[in-house]
Amino acid sequence: MFILFLFSLLLSQHHCAEVYNISSSQPLAQGQTLVSPCRIFELGFFSPNNNSDNNKYVGIWHKNILPRKVVWVANREKPIAAADTLASLAITSNGNLELVDGKQNSVWSTNIPVPSNTSAAMLLDSGNFVVKVSIGAADQLWQSFDYPGDTLLPSMRLGFDSKSGKRNVLTAWKSESDPSTGMFLIGLTPQLPSQILGTKYFFYNIPDKTVAYMDMTSEASESPTSICKCLKGFVPKSHEEWSKGNRTAGCVRQTKLSCESNTNKSVTLRGKGDGFSKMVGLKVPDFHEYITSSDAEECKIQCQNNCSCLAYAYVKNIGCLAWSKDLIDLQEFSSGGVDLFILLDRAEIGNRTKLIVSLTAIGFISVLGAVVFGLHRLRANQKGKIKVKTKFFKLTDTTETSRDTLEEYTRNQDPSELCIYNFDSILNATNNFSISNKLGEGGFGPVYKDMNILINSYGMLQEGKEIAVKRLSSSSGQGIEEFKNETLLISKLQHKNLARIMCCCVKEDEKLLIYEFMPNRSLDTHLFDPVRRPELDWGRRFNIIQGVVRGLLYLHHDSHVKVIHRDLKVSNILLDENMNPKISDFGLARIVQGTQNLTNTQKVVGTLGYMSPEKNTSFYYHDQELGLIAYAWHSWNEGSGLDLVDEVLADSYSPSEVTRRVHIGLLCVQDNAAERPTMPDVVFMLSRETDRPQPKWPIFNFHSSVSDPQPRYDNICSANEDTITLLQGR
Repeated sequence: MFILFLFSLLLSQHHCAEVYNISSSQPLAQGQTLVSPCRIFELGFFSPNNNSDNNKYVGIWHKNILPRKVVWVANREKPIAAADTLASLAITSNGNLELVDGKQNSVWSTNIPVPSNTSAAMLLDSGNFVVKVSIGAADQLWQSFDYPGDTLLPSMRLGFDSKSGKRNVLTAWKSESDPSTGMFLIGLTPQLPSQILGTKYFFYNIPDKTVAYMDMTSEASESPTSICKCLKGFVPKSHEEWSKGNRTAGCVRQTKLSCESNTNKSVTLRGKGDGFSKMVGLKVPDFHEYITSSDAEECKIQCQNNCSCLAYAYVKNIGCLAWSKDLIDLQEFSSGGVDLFILLDRAEIGNRTKLIVSLTAIGFISVLGAVVFGLHRLRANQKGKIKVKTKFFKLTDTTETSRDTLEEYTRNQDPSELCIYNFDSILNATNNFSISNKLGEGGFGPVYKDMNILINSYGMLQEGKEIAVKRLSSSSGQGIEEFKNETLLISKLQHKNLARIMCCCVKEDEKLLIYEFMPNRSLDTHLFDPVRRPELDWGRRFNIIQGVVRGLLYLHHDSHVKVIHRDLKVSNILLDENMNPKISDFGLARIVQGTQNLTNTQKVVGTLGYMSPEKNTSFYYHDQELGLIAYAWHSWNEGSGLDLVDEVLADSYSPSEVTRRVHIGLLCVQDNAAERPTMPDVVFMLSRETDRPQPKWPIFNFHSSVSDPQPRYDNICSANEDTITLLQGR
């Protein structure tokens, strides 16, 4: 009986520890909490960091989320002493909600006019702590959402009340153990239209009568830096300092405006010597004024008739914005932005107009000349007066035909390396490149199958062997240099895991490569086909992995030139009749000199839309849980790497072997290139048991060069988010 009594006593105490409203007859004492109806939020006394030696506060937190995160504090500026155990929160005789300490001294109060002392306080499921006229009443006399803390909850609003002058902003805690107002805040400015306002980590000042213009369209480098320049009609205030890179003095007008030149103070209208220059795609300057106008033309007229107006912009769904002070913090966007009209002297605008007219005339004459020349060439070709001239392999600038050039080149070559053939013959063999013979399409064009043909030493096609024809698309972006690169490179590279080129052909704009035919096509046709995927058991997949690695090892180390493929993917891994892998598509390769830094190759190549993992954010979403690499690393790190295994493999694999391959794969995607294994190391690790370094968390935050394995942060700085706001209509 005693145990039952004790158990019921504990239940009653737990029940009394939670209340659902606060009234004059039911205060909230220490040890009690006020909970929302659905038990989502909870209000009560707390000590920061759950340290009993700290001061006490009344706050709101999520009831069922640990660790506890306080989202609102009532008495954040006036804490209760840690030793005080008699403090309480109650409705006073005047109807206000008041927090008193153990000596009944007021610590915090709602301090509002209340019609009666029947008011009650309750906590809503939104996290809003409200005071109502009475329990069950709809009208709210006071709410905590009007006094935000450091957390923005759903339905809470930040803004500015123009009538009362009160501004609702979020303010940070001073420290984890001190919820009083800290150094940083975020909210909305009182000006129209509103902009995000936040305390700045740094500040700057540009002297009077200056315009600073930030141009962000310069070509990005490994450590991108922004370039500041003066607007048209403005020049650096100090050319000497500007040339040294010190541009803090800003820019001044090259020619004063007529209003500025007029000393008659009674003049308020704009002179006829001034006009507007249009700047496209800008972030608007700071400190604008809002002018009521119906359209862009009225906005222009109002600014033109006001001698103090220096610039204007008409933003859709927002209206007319004007500037009468210095134009500070402009920024040019590569896309988007607004059009800004800046007042200049007519002479400055006139020079630009003359330049535009001149360039337009030159462009028109050039286009007209090109049209006349094109018509002349067309007539000449129709009459057969001009022979086709092709530039190829840098052997000669003018030859009679591309085929003759290829024949001249191959006469001095080993016949087993490369041959050429007649274009008309391959056209007949492919049935005029019929879609029924099409095997697929790569980054540079379609691939066709020719059946039962053989290429003899004269470039003619005879029956006997199947081949694959790669027809380069004229719109693919691969020109004669890329074709030459692929032809020469692959013909010289001989390895069982590399696709072998047999012949080539050039006729006018047509460029063709002939490969040995692969009956099992490419790896992607098996991996992404639910019917053919089971054909790839673990043994075959591991054989493909080893073959690809051996092919890359040959390209990187064993061939007479170092070759970087730069577009290795499953569609570029071909499979022969025995499912042996062969790397293809060397038009995307890059020959690297032995002393050349791999991060400094000279030419941009690759399939359109392809991007290396370091630059491709689809591999590593900002939400790390969504990234493929992050998922693989988590699975391996938690000992559940087998979750990555394709379900169709069933029991054909060894768990320990799969775990080792995942380990090696994670090493190959390390953020720092210096921490990734070389191809000889990968071959060694795949072939035998060996100690392997532990992979780090593979994120791509800061990229270091290959020659410098340590990341550099010299040019990384915090961005002033307050100064890069782009006005958007809502």
